Amino acid sequence: MQKVILVGKPNVGKSSLFNRLARQRIAITSDVSGTTRDTNKAVVDIEGKECLLIDSGGLDDSSELFRNVKIKTLNEAKNSDAIIYMVDGKFMPDDEDRMMFYELSKLNIPIALVINKVDSKKDETRAWEFINFGVKDLFQISVSHNTGLDELTEWIAKHLKDDVLKADVSDDFDDFLEEFDDEGEFRADENFAEKNIKVGIIGRVNVGKSSLLNALVKDSRAVVSDVAGTTIDPVNEIYEHEGRIYEFVDTAGIRKRGKIEGIERYALNRTEKILEQTDIALLVLDSSEPLTELDERIAGLASKFNLGVIIVLNKWDKSEWEFDELCKEIKDRFKFLAYAPIISVSALGGKRVHKLYGLIQEVYQNFTQKIQTSKLNEVVGEATKLHPIPREKGKSVKIYYAVQFGFAPPRIALVMNKPRALHFSYKRYLTNKLRESFSLSGTPVVLIPKNRGESDEDKE
Repeated sequence: MQKVILVGKPNVGKSSLFNRLARQRIAITSDVSGTTRDTNKAVVDIEGKECLLIDSGGLDDSSELFRNVKIKTLNEAKNSDAIIYMVDGKFMPDDEDRMMFYELSKLNIPIALVINKVDSKKDETRAWEFINFGVKDLFQISVSHNTGLDELTEWIAKHLKDDVLKADVSDDFDDFLEEFDDEGEFRADENFAEKNIKVGIIGRVNVGKSSLLNALVKDSRAVVSDVAGTTIDPVNEIYEHEGRIYEFVDTAGIRKRGKIEGIERYALNRTEKILEQTDIALLVLDSSEPLTELDERIAGLASKFNLGVIIVLNKWDKSEWEFDELCKEIKDRFKFLAYAPIISVSALGGKRVHKLYGLIQEVYQNFTQKIQTSKLNEVVGEATKLHPIPREKGKSVKIYYAVQFGFAPPRIALVMNKPRALHFSYKRYLTNKLRESFSLSGTPVVLIPKNRGESDEDKE
């Protein structure tokens, strides 16, 4: 797919233009210089032509972190089909912008100079000072006032080829509609095995999430730094491994609630929104430090959104015995994620990271599987015979039958005479029995008691 990259110093409005062209709020915008530290990407339609729009990190040499951002931005620009170099129209041109623009011009890639924040006649007069850049394609715009964008989009479309293939965007299964065949069996999406697997990487700050993403995609994709909270914007990467497409998102690290500041508060909200669209969460823990209450709260996010879960112990350099001991501690503290497999890795060293792909594939198959109705009822029937459901006010409580009506994760309706009488402890017992009989490692199981004739959709 053709690529168009937005380049410029921090706080010139790249993320605002990115959001405008993408027609949704993807990048976090802020008056704080350097908000975008990683590249954001989105497939956008520019006058009927699709391209991958890239919002790069700001060009800044003020620290090692931002110098790394600058290097990544320049590498992205070299692989792009068009470059939009943005400057702030509220200020006069400076030599730093001029030199960077000349450097990018040498790449022989179509490049436009875009002067943003041109909101008044005074700004328009000042903008003409940028003529000395010697640029052929110059645009004066104001993203906040939505002016000058038509000419810019025409320029972008002009430099995109006509034979652009439509992106293969996976369907969103959050609003899944249950369907049954003529025999009452749940009918899954026949192409589900071909869908992209959406994987969110979550954890508190500085546990190595960005390093893990880089190791998974074999590229320095996310900015890695010892500075806690380096990743603010979620970093998305589409990667193919052994014929399967994975959509990884490295979410912003989460701090204790009292320590969340400024744009990180927006990042936390964005993390939760991303998890709503995710299939599997890689919960990254720092094995070199004791487990914390914050780790437990973050793990609760995966449970909250009913995600498939893999617990990743990063920075691992201990013995197998110590691994077993830590696994016991995790299972004890994260009882609500007792179904999640645990793997130890060293993201920086790349040790055992490759094993994650097989584990993700296994959890995804469990997460999206269809359980045959006859076998499902056989297990539920045996479980209720072994331990009958406690009576309510002297009257028996019965499960007439069970049927799976959804997946990702498996959602099972228990059709009963008294659904409200089914205690959560008995639901947990049934869930454990299902796990003993079916491959459900890494995935939650949702059991929904309902009356006969009651809509599954209404009950959810």
